[in-house]
Amino acid sequence: MAHFYRFLLFLLLPTASLRAQQAITITRDDMPNVGDTLRLSQTTAFTGPALTQKGPNQTWNYSALRPTSQRVERYTAVSSTPGLLPFAFGTLGGVNRATIATQQPLGVLAGAGLPLSEVYLFFNESGADYRQVGYGAVLSGTALPVTYQSQQLQDVVYRFPLAYEQRDSSTSEFIASVPQTAYLRQRQKRVNKADGWGTLITPFGTFPALRVVSTLQARDSISVQGQTGTVVQVPLTREYKWLGQSQGVPLLHIVTQEVAGQETVVLTEYRDVYRRLTGPLATTKRLPESAVTAYPVPVPAAEPLHLTLPGTGLATITATDLTGRVLFRQAFAASTQPLLFPAELFGGFKGVVLLRIETAQGIAVRRVVRQ
Repeated sequence: MAHFYRFLLFLLLPTASLRAQQAITITRDDMPNVGDTLRLSQTTAFTGPALTQKGPNQTWNYSALRPTSQRVERYTAVSSTPGLLPFAFGTLGGVNRATIATQQPLGVLAGAGLPLSEVYLFFNESGADYRQVGYGAVLSGTALPVTYQSQQLQDVVYRFPLAYEQRDSSTSEFIASVPQTAYLRQRQKRVNKADGWGTLITPFGTFPALRVVSTLQARDSISVQGQTGTVVQVPLTREYKWLGQSQGVPLLHIVTQEVAGQETVVLTEYRDVYRRLTGPLATTKRLPESAVTAYPVPVPAAEPLHLTLPGTGLATITATDLTGRVLFRQAFAASTQPLLFPAELFGGFKGVVLLRIETAQGIAVRRVVRQ
C-alpha cells in the first residue's frame, strides 16, 4: 500500500509543478469591488530587481521594501458620491456610466490654493475592459463632473482577458474648465504590454503575478486663474504593475518618468497590511510654506532651482503641476546648504509647480513659478 501511495504522489508531482509554472490570466473578477478597502504602502527607497527583468516564469523579490507612508484605497458605489456626480456617472450617464468610484487623496493639491476639497475617479468594469470614464471634484462646495470627449476617447486601463504577451493601446482626451479658476485639456496615449509572469514577493506576501507595463505619452494645455495657457509635453511615463488574481489593485505598482534622458522612479506603491511607520520620514506634522526657502522666484525655465530645507537628514521632494501630475520625485540627504535642482528635472514645464517636501521635521508644500 505504501508503494501505491508513493506512486500516486509521483503522478501528482508533475501536475503540481505544471500549475506553479503556468501564467495567470487577469479578468474583470480581479478588479476592485464596491466596498473594498485596500491598504497601500509607499516607499521613497526603491530596492529590488531591476525593472528590465521580464519574461516567463520569473521571480521578482521585492521583500526588502519598507514603507514611509500608507493610505487606504476605498471603492464605493457611484450613488454615494456627492452632488450631481451620481447623475453624470450613474445609470443615466449613457456612455459615461460608471460601475465603481474611488476618492483620491488631495496630496500636494491641498496646498495649491484652490478651493478643492474632494477628488473622485470613476471607472466602468465589464467583461471586455476596465476603463476610466471620468473624474469628479468638489470645488467651492460644488461637485463638478469631468468626462472624456467620447466613449472612444476614454482611458482603457486594461482589456480582458489579459494574458502574457498581450499588447493593446488606447487614446484618451478630456477637457476640464472652471471659468476664471482653471482650465485643463489632456490628451494621452496608453500602450499596455504584459511582458512577464511568475512569482512576486513583497512584504505583503508571495503571489503568482502577471506584469503589465503601461507606457503613457501625454500632452497638457493648462491655464490657471485666467492666465495665458501653457502647453506641456509631459515626460514619458511608464507604469510597471504586477497584477494578481482577486487582488483588486496591483500587488506592486512602480511609476517611472524620463528625466534628462534617464528613467527615474517617481512612485513605488504596494498592497500591504497596517504597519507602524518608523524611520527618518515617519511623521505627519504639517510645516508652513515659509519653512522652505526657494530662489530665484520666479524661476526662469533655463535656470536651476535652489531650496533650503528645514533641518538636516533624509528628505524626499515631489514636484507636481496643479493637476497633481508628478514632474519628478527624488530623495536627498539635506544639509544646511541649499539643494540644487537643475532645469532638466522639470522637463521643460512652465507654470505653477507644487513642491511637497517630506523631512524628519515634518511635511511642507511650497509653490514656485517657472517662467
